Amino acid sequence: MRVWVDLTNSPHVLVMRPLIERMRAGGHEVEVTARDFAQTLELCERFGIAHTAIGRHRGGRMADKAAGLVARSLTLVRWARGRSFDLALGHGSNDVTIAARALGVPSATAFDYEWATVQHTVNCRLARAVVVPDAIPPERLRRYGASERKLHRYPGLKEEYYLADFEPDPAVLDELELDRAQPLAVVRTPPAVSLYHRFESPLFGQVLERLRGRQAVVLPRTPEQRAELIRRGGMIVPERAIDAQSLVAFADLVISAGGTMNREAVALGTPVWTTFAGRLGAVDERLASEGRLHRLVDPAEVVLERRSTPAGQRVRRDPNLLVDMLLSA
Repeated sequence: MRVWVDLTNSPHVLVMRPLIERMRAGGHEVEVTARDFAQTLELCERFGIAHTAIGRHRGGRMADKAAGLVARSLTLVRWARGRSFDLALGHGSNDVTIAARALGVPSATAFDYEWATVQHTVNCRLARAVVVPDAIPPERLRRYGASERKLHRYPGLKEEYYLADFEPDPAVLDELELDRAQPLAVVRTPPAVSLYHRFESPLFGQVLERLRGRQAVVLPRTPEQRAELIRRGGMIVPERAIDAQSLVAFADLVISAGGTMNREAVALGTPVWTTFAGRLGAVDERLASEGRLHRLVDPAEVVLERRSTPAGQRVRRDPNLLVDMLLSA
């Protein structure tokens, strides 16, 4: 089978990496397209994923997003025409489902946050298979067009699948010149250009001020965020994509306004707080109810100290389950 995988954001590289490897090991031909946004292209290079870079992020306004969606989808159609793909896959990529439909190619989509209304309204209607965690109630997805026939639900976190073969590498600590004797915080900036996170909250800035001068690594999503963090000073801001999973595994505390890094911390047994200001999805609701994810409401709750206990026992899940669900399309 000839399979087309489209990557539009940094976490998608992490999720799809083991799936691409297993599809190729199973005899499928896989070609990858990637959008120039956040660390998507850098991570493709870091993991050795051969790809064709197509398009870029157009900005956070609805009009800009719509223009970017149309422009990149058309470019993908031109690129894919004549390549005889049997299936197109993405983790929340609207671009590839639209392009695939225009070309008459079946598509499958996956996601783990159900309140990205615009994205899911497009993808769930166009895709033949919709792959999500079983924490998300099916009734939350019906309005998007995710019928029972299309829906495939997997146990656990997506991070438990793509981190199944992961072992932390302490080299990242040396790369960032971190003091192993001092407590370490890892902070991820808000997804400022995401339609599902349009809330102005002072909390994240207050967290940065509380950690100023401590051993804290802040991972920005965009060049603009990186420039602002450097102007603030008092924290470590990597210049390029790093081994963030190892950094999270060795951290004493993770604070993130997004979702993927929070769940990576949960999967790796690192204490984690979320500053996400939007509506929690079912996955995070479950983690919070289990005490595995904490919602930060007061920066005074942030106490950076060495972990008293090592990371808990990890759950490792077989990525072939996700491959089978996606290929079912």
